[in-house]
Amino acid sequence: MTFSLVARDPATGRLGVAVSTCALAVGRAVPWARAGVGAAATQATTNRAYGARGLTLLADGYPPEEALAKVRADDPDPSQRQVGMIDVTGRTAAWTGRGCLSACGHVTGDGFTAQGNMLASRSVIPSLVEGYLEARGEFAERLLAGLAAAQEAGGDLRGRQSAAMMVVAADRRPDPWDGVLIDLRVDDAREPVAELLRLLQLQRAYETSDHETLARDAPGGLRDLHAALAAAQRGDRHTAADALRTLRRRPGWDGWLRRMQSSGKMPGTQTLLD
Repeated sequence: MTFSLVARDPATGRLGVAVSTCALAVGRAVPWARAGVGAAATQATTNRAYGARGLTLLADGYPPEEALAKVRADDPDPSQRQVGMIDVTGRTAAWTGRGCLSACGHVTGDGFTAQGNMLASRSVIPSLVEGYLEARGEFAERLLAGLAAAQEAGGDLRGRQSAAMMVVAADRRPDPWDGVLIDLRVDDAREPVAELLRLLQLQRAYETSDHETLARDAPGGLRDLHAALAAAQRGDRHTAADALRTLRRRPGWDGWLRRMQSSGKMPGTQTLLD
């Protein structure tokens, strides 16, 4: 029912999972990752223990093959599972149980594992791998390129509904929840992979304070706020003032601006209000 890619970026050491399916909210169960430790996708008849326990075993120093084997040994029905796993060094392990519905299978390579079940055809997983390996740009964008190629090859036999992505840092952190760089989920959409790309582009805009992009893509009042900031950056006071007036007509936003001004938490608020 699902196709996924688990990988390590050779340039940065970052670890990531990207997944899509024709089921609601795939991000709640399939993708798992911990900074400086590893990443996993647990799918088919999903057993979350492969993600939670698998990462704990990787953190304790077990290689992926042994970690996966230990979790599988405690599973009452491993034939229903499909799992891909990678550690911080790029070592991989994968499992496709006999009970997984065809077309199904997995492919492992240097620093990645790709897997899928109930697929439209056997070309979906090779397309997933090819899309990822041939893509250029940042690690997360390459993971999404793999998903897009798999979707183009037919993806889930039943159609499409949700997608998710996690990317974590290469260095290990004291707390297992730290070091999460990207955690994006599309729970229900007609084109979940395309929507996931839109969300990733929106996150990039927030990270770089790209007000022009946010003025186009951010929702509601945030769109008006970034339109005002973008215009102010360009020196277009008239457009900035119009956007600010529109923003302040929205319930709650005038008070928010004043609070940001008085707290000093948003540089440039005073200039914008002036």
